[in-house]
Amino acid sequence: MTERRKDVALAALIVLMQVIAASIVDKTWQAPHPARIALILVGAVLLLWRRRQPLLVAVLTVVVDSAMPAIPPHHSWLPMASLVGLYTLATQSERRTSWAVGVAGGLWLTVASFLARPGEILSALVYFDYAIVAVAVGDSIRNRRAYLAQAQERALQAERTREEEARRRVREERIRIARDLHDVVAHHISLVNAQAGVARHLMRAHPDKAYEALSHITETSAAAMDELRSTVSLLRQANDPPPSLQPAPTFSQLDQLLEGFRRSGLDVQLSRDGTPRPLAASADLAAYRIVQEALTNAQKHGSSPTAEVKLTYTDQTLWLSIANPARPGLQGPGTGHGLIGMRERADAANGTLTTAMRPDGTFRVHATLPLHPAKHDELKKDDNP
Repeated sequence: MTERRKDVALAALIVLMQVIAASIVDKTWQAPHPARIALILVGAVLLLWRRRQPLLVAVLTVVVDSAMPAIPPHHSWLPMASLVGLYTLATQSERRTSWAVGVAGGLWLTVASFLARPGEILSALVYFDYAIVAVAVGDSIRNRRAYLAQAQERALQAERTREEEARRRVREERIRIARDLHDVVAHHISLVNAQAGVARHLMRAHPDKAYEALSHITETSAAAMDELRSTVSLLRQANDPPPSLQPAPTFSQLDQLLEGFRRSGLDVQLSRDGTPRPLAASADLAAYRIVQEALTNAQKHGSSPTAEVKLTYTDQTLWLSIANPARPGLQGPGTGHGLIGMRERADAANGTLTTAMRPDGTFRVHATLPLHPAKHDELKKDDNP
């Protein structure tokens, strides 16, 4: 329901209750005075503008309700329009303004009631209490809203800070590793080049010395490989398997990957649509790693050990969707760089990757990757299935 409809419903409810109250006099049913009906309608209509002009509406409703006691029969009256107007003013205005208007309005209603019924001072003072309570409740609601807004803003700022810190650390680590790789490659390749030149020069005249130079090349290249392997190992994730001589995995090994997660306790469901086709070389490893990282996150951060992997092949792309139950704010162990790594793998393969927490409590990773290298430029034009 929109704010406007809420205001109309509230005004109608106030009219109904006020008319019923005005019709009961000394426990008997009587037709209310026409002037009283007119004031009830005016006060209710004024409330339709309470959100846009809270101060003006609060003052006018107090003036309208203060005229009620002067209309016969003179009996106790609940100034509902005034109370709603003062409450709205307190929720939307500064504390000083709302309390000043509330105190003045309460005194005004009290004086009006006392003038209409001079012998009932205690009954007249009740109107002052009504006004103070309305302002106090509105002020409390305003403070609560402000507190919640500040808490939400702090949470968003903390989340942005964590993401920025994660990106900064990733950038710094890449720069350091790139510098190390440059130093290793430049140093050892320079030595290999110099030793190869010596071996070529000595090959005919001094083959034994040439053989010795070639041995140095073997030793230098082996040392370079060891240093490169040690440096590149820093890029591995904490949950990666131990280094081995096996080649990099391919997307054709997806079933074995899923079976490994199932053995570890994650219930993974796989579905395929379309005709499977080979991926571009860069996208093949990216697809495997994206599924691996997404399922690892599902195992660490998911609210239950289940996940769904869906593959859809179109003419030019593979559409990947990995979803698992999750709760906002639920965190497991990890560095927080996994999502960044998946997005970068997709970008490196000329694909796209998005992540989102859906309203049904499901966290989804969605990626599109090219099937053919020649079609990279058409990837973003390919509609999702």
